[in-house]
Amino acid sequence: MQGWQVANATRGVSIAYAAIFTLAGLVILSALLANGFTPFVIAAAGAFMLIGPGILAGFFGIARAHEAGRKAVMGDIFTGFGHAAGSVWVIALVCALLFMIFVTDAAILYSYMIGSAPVWLTDVLPATPGVMSFLLWGAVSGFIVAFLLFSVSAFSVPLLCDRRSNLVGAVASSVRIVFSNFIPAMLWAALLSTFTIGSILLLPLLPLALPWMAYSSRALYRQVLPTD
Repeated sequence: MQGWQVANATRGVSIAYAAIFTLAGLVILSALLANGFTPFVIAAAGAFMLIGPGILAGFFGIARAHEAGRKAVMGDIFTGFGHAAGSVWVIALVCALLFMIFVTDAAILYSYMIGSAPVWLTDVLPATPGVMSFLLWGAVSGFIVAFLLFSVSAFSVPLLCDRRSNLVGAVASSVRIVFSNFIPAMLWAALLSTFTIGSILLLPLLPLALPWMAYSSRALYRQVLPTD
């Protein structure tokens, strides 16, 4: 509820910020569909989850401006990154590395299981050779990578955005919280994944869903680790 309230109160700048990633997603998905790599669209949507932590600082800047009682503007996005501890970029680099690992792994699986023959949107059926195997093993690979990243970044990125810890302490706290509250943490991760991936596949929803999920994550972090 708190996440939606902040997203609604700052919808202009929040949607504008999310639109940057929506446009990038549109280019990538259009290129995949145009070249007959339709099954890879789902893998690409899942890969976006791996860069999500790297963009949270911008949403934190918007939320911080809202909490200060003033209208958030685009400059608050840059302020959010400037306010965050420099080590948040280490997490961003880890996100980028895991993103590249997953995309490379998915591309290898695609080449092995489906091959180079184009698979157009009108041709994608469960019975299409290799498609279900690719989706299954791609999901397994994505789950492992996403679980590692979620454990490391779920609370470390918010802590670093608020400058409440150093890198080692933030990562250790995040891993400890996730494993000590494993079931709720996994349910939250599943909810985030479902909303985000679903919004990417239905791309016009992403500018609405992304801020909502970002501010909801911030609200959850504030409940688990109150600032006082």
